[in-house]
Amino acid sequence: MTEKVRVRIAPSPSGNLHIGTARTALFNYLFAKKMNGEYVLRIEDTDLDRSSEDFKQNIFDSLHALGLDWDEGPDVGGPYGPYKQSERFDIYPKFAQMLIDKGYAYECFCSNEDLDKEHEIAKEKKIPYKYSRKCLNLTPEERAELKAKGIKPSIRFKVDYKELVFNDLVKGELKFDTSLIGDFAIMKSNGTPTYNFAVVIDDMLMKISHVIRGEDHISNTPKQILIYEALDAQVPKFGHLGMILAPDRSKLSKRHGATAVSDFIKQGYLTEALLNFVALLGWAPSDGVEIKNVNEIAADFRIGEISSSNSIFEYEKLNWMNGQYIKKMDISRLTDLALPFLNMYDTSKFSRSQLERIIEVTREPITVLTDLVHDTQYFFEKPVYDEVKELLEGEIAKNVLPYFKNEVENYDFNNEQEIHDKLADLRTYFKEQFGYKPKETMWAIRAALTGRTRGADMLAIIVLLGKDEVLKRLSNFM
Repeated sequence: MTEKVRVRIAPSPSGNLHIGTARTALFNYLFAKKMNGEYVLRIEDTDLDRSSEDFKQNIFDSLHALGLDWDEGPDVGGPYGPYKQSERFDIYPKFAQMLIDKGYAYECFCSNEDLDKEHEIAKEKKIPYKYSRKCLNLTPEERAELKAKGIKPSIRFKVDYKELVFNDLVKGELKFDTSLIGDFAIMKSNGTPTYNFAVVIDDMLMKISHVIRGEDHISNTPKQILIYEALDAQVPKFGHLGMILAPDRSKLSKRHGATAVSDFIKQGYLTEALLNFVALLGWAPSDGVEIKNVNEIAADFRIGEISSSNSIFEYEKLNWMNGQYIKKMDISRLTDLALPFLNMYDTSKFSRSQLERIIEVTREPITVLTDLVHDTQYFFEKPVYDEVKELLEGEIAKNVLPYFKNEVENYDFNNEQEIHDKLADLRTYFKEQFGYKPKETMWAIRAALTGRTRGADMLAIIVLLGKDEVLKRLSNFM
């Protein structure tokens, strides 16, 4: 019987969902979808001091926005809950005691000061630190005496020295010398589990079959495999993704730009484009076509072909891809997404169909929805003419604008084709009578109506502004 694929994403609610975590979530989602498996969300909030409900909600909202909906999780439940580690604290001590009973773990009464001294000695000797095992062979009487003094022990896993080998789904065969690890803590003296212990117990009980995560977890993997083996549990298959680096190949941080999914959304990136872009960080489609929806990506996804190298987060490519999605998106949906970014303007002066046309005629050059704030401004507010002052004071404008104003008085604004034809006649007239190039004539009109030398189609601008507003703006230059 083929093993049921079950993967999980297990973020810590100590910050907003980072783009790197989103990439891990996406690759888990794609693998589950490709393998007809199950995708689990678990919140690892054992660090109660740094965890917050706001960050947890940001994780939920960001994953939902990306369309990475989970089959099981804190909000939807499932057969292996609870799905928040803070609600599972009663589970871990039982398995820690099991390891003690089997001889794989022991109580450690060393204080932080004791351990600091050991670290200092290792540093002086210029050797990697490894716990001294001074508590390994304490007698029952010695342990009881220490407890009687009120010293609460941590629990350490006893590491057998051997070469540990596993086949990583991304990086291939990896080998570790466990003698370099040392006996590590699995339960703290305050009764809370350490990360490496809690994650194993949770993955084991939730029947996680594949653990796909960032390569910064590789050093944790041998410890976790040792715990699985000690518990006679099925070891999941591990796959470690290369890191996402900034364009300067340093660690991606806020100084390079947005790093949280919610920040990208606030800046006007479409979630479909963001998801598509992130999928290409370390993976490539088999047909070379980069722009694909999530279902197309999932159908083509091959975990064994993920690059083991680090990926560079190229903001320029993301901007290009986002622009492509904006150009191709259904105009009604794009308008729905765009309007919240235009809330500083009074959009009520236009009908829904007019607003859709405003977005339609201004979307071509933009890369993010926030660009619309600038590119649509002249539809909603009186233009600022600083950039075109010289043009408007020139000979061409002084000849064209009064003539155009008289023409507009006779335009039928209910007949767009007529306006189109009359604009063509206008360009021809000024070329024949004054030698003006057609674009020079239209530059003057555009400058007067928008305060710009480039922008949306002039016919659309004139029709959308309406006769009264066009005449009002032209009157400024009579």
